[in-house]
Amino acid sequence: MTAVKGSKQYRLEVVPYRPWLRWLSRLLALLIASAAVYFAHSYGTSEALKYQTQALAERDQFEQALAESRAEAEALRQEVANLKLGSEVDKAASEDVRNEVIRLKAEIAELQEDITFYRGLMMPSADKQGLTIGSLNVISTGVERHFNYKLVVQQLATNHAMLTGHVNFTIVGRQDGLPMSLALMDVSDAVTTKDIRLGFRYFQNVEGELVLPVGFEPIRIEIVAKVRGAKSATVEKKFGWLVEES
Repeated sequence: MTAVKGSKQYRLEVVPYRPWLRWLSRLLALLIASAAVYFAHSYGTSEALKYQTQALAERDQFEQALAESRAEAEALRQEVANLKLGSEVDKAASEDVRNEVIRLKAEIAELQEDITFYRGLMMPSADKQGLTIGSLNVISTGVERHFNYKLVVQQLATNHAMLTGHVNFTIVGRQDGLPMSLALMDVSDAVTTKDIRLGFRYFQNVEGELVLPVGFEPIRIEIVAKVRGAKSATVEKKFGWLVEES
């Protein structure tokens, strides 16, 4: 028998029409997305509060240490006064007490500097907010041409968001009488790139050891810090070459 050729036959199936199922799927997707946004916001807020609490706790510790040092220094001052009033003052003991007073004065000055730093972070003035280059210290190691360095980059704000970016550290001077600039990566084995990565809420320390080339005469250090994102900014600062004794 001859087969009849024609269009291909398809099998049809009747299914229930449920328009509410499509709307239910959309509603579930919306609820899941809203929950994800809520939990992400809650996590970010809790992290910010944690960092702020840590900074405030450190500030309180410095203030307590400052108060204790002041009390100790006052007691020693009184002891010096009493020794001076005595007819037989042990000169050696008096000298020891005076040296202790000098040491405590230096400790108090350092604590006051730390407290000023933390107060500036948490309660900046209206005209001093955002990315800021803080202190820079270059300290002698006792070995010729070898120095320790410590740079502080900080954010002065009442609401500390995460800052990301980089900082450039350049030593400007003269080599054999000719002008010369050295990036930190040229003099420090621990630094492998010109752009040193930044990522912080309150402050970040950039520190290590550097070794100057023979014949190089440093004049100043130039710092350029940049942050990206909604709070993008560029700040620059120059420091004269000043070495502190360790």
